[in-house]
Amino acid sequence: MDLDSDPIEAPVDPITGRRRRGLLIVLSSPSGAGKSTISRMLLAADNEVTMSISATTRPKRPGEVDDVDYHFVGPEHFDRMIADGEFVEWAPVFDYRYGTPKAPVKAALKAGRDILFDIDWQGTQQLHAAMGEDLVRIFILPPSMEELERRLRSRGTDSEEVIAFRMQRAASEISHWAEYDYVLINHQTEHCLAQVRAIVAAERLKRQRQVGLVAFTRDLVAGQR
Repeated sequence: MDLDSDPIEAPVDPITGRRRRGLLIVLSSPSGAGKSTISRMLLAADNEVTMSISATTRPKRPGEVDDVDYHFVGPEHFDRMIADGEFVEWAPVFDYRYGTPKAPVKAALKAGRDILFDIDWQGTQQLHAAMGEDLVRIFILPPSMEELERRLRSRGTDSEEVIAFRMQRAASEISHWAEYDYVLINHQTEHCLAQVRAIVAAERLKRQRQVGLVAFTRDLVAGQR
């Protein structure tokens, strides 16, 4: 990918004087491992990160806002979006379908904005196939299965049957840990968040994300800087 040819709209870094491409950040984990909490904390701590808004065939729940919480669409509209190649990833979840529209993702990358995705390993595989080097995949593990079950029970919202299902599904999801770039163990939320932020900071500095670096080094060697 020729980053120097991409039109970048992001503001110039006041120190380096250069721009960068954005990141697609995936946080995945089994239910109860802390992914949602860490996602909220990352969004609050880093104003360069925004949450991806998915399209869904699920009906709107009370209090939800269209184009803020989700893009709510009908099944036929969703089918057209699939046929027209408008998703970077989509998947059925229980009785409904969810997908990530491609256009806003590409626009955010070119504008140097970072997008956070709360998707499972299947969606992550699709996203990786579509976006490649722009994607940073982070998987969060619980410190133990006993602790995971304790956290699920502490919610006080699920029946024994639901907890048993979530624990069974967790084992399946954890089996895909090696498909991620980074794997963190969430012993303590603040510490895990600090690790996620360190990963994001390092990924932003990768050579392929620094726009104009080719021209900068050429001019540097030529003595024009």
